[in-house]
Amino acid sequence: MSNNKTNGGTPLLELHDASKFFGNIVALKSVSLRLYPGEVVCLLGDNGAGKSTLIKIFAGVHQQSEGGFLVEGEDVIFDSPRDALDHGIATVYQDLAMIPLMSISRNFFLGSEPKIGFGPFKRFDHNFANRVVREELMKMGIDIRDPAQPVGTLSGGERQSVAIARAVYFGAKALILDEPTAALGVKQAGTVLRYIAQARKRNLGVVFITHNPHHAYPVGDRFTILKRGRQLGTWTKAELSREEMITMMSGGEELEKLSDEIEEYGV
Repeated sequence: MSNNKTNGGTPLLELHDASKFFGNIVALKSVSLRLYPGEVVCLLGDNGAGKSTLIKIFAGVHQQSEGGFLVEGEDVIFDSPRDALDHGIATVYQDLAMIPLMSISRNFFLGSEPKIGFGPFKRFDHNFANRVVREELMKMGIDIRDPAQPVGTLSGGERQSVAIARAVYFGAKALILDEPTAALGVKQAGTVLRYIAQARKRNLGVVFITHNPHHAYPVGDRFTILKRGRQLGTWTKAELSREEMITMMSGGEELEKLSDEIEEYGV
């Protein structure tokens, strides 16, 4: 088990012995995680494993009850999601918070619209926005047909890519991706995995949250597995095979036992 891997230099993000309690409920207990620039850490676990709580700590929605949280070597306490963004941490949620009938460019700049003109004549700068969207998506390897088309006309994988490119453009150093492939077919999921690899190539740190080991394994550098709010461990790809990961996540021993019982009783 590898919990002390270093890539040289200071981690972008570091949690050590982080716990989160909601009254008597233990949502997370003693979780430690490091994220370096230019790597993908996959955070895996089933429903109820604690992934959502960990996402919210990174995103500034929750504060840990115990333990430390460092960003680029400095202790931080986030009071809001704005604090996380100001520290270069962008969280891309599964629902993406996009407006389907609005253009790709409008969605890309939602809340930070570029303007042209003066005073009461100020208006959205479509030319600038369209040019930036084309350039930023091209850096992710996406040749967008028309930035003025409604974002709802894009596939799920393409919409994820827009959200990732938007986060990078607005200064993200660390991307927290919440189940980006969960609702996608095989081809679209593959598209998103390529964009994650592209973000790593641009020296971003990526925390890829998923319950699907088949999506995590091809793109991940290290793998942290959570179960019922506790950390089973963190492994590199050299230390953990895909089959071992699947067994660990699925409770393989219990499934084998059940299978034997079914065969025995002819159910």
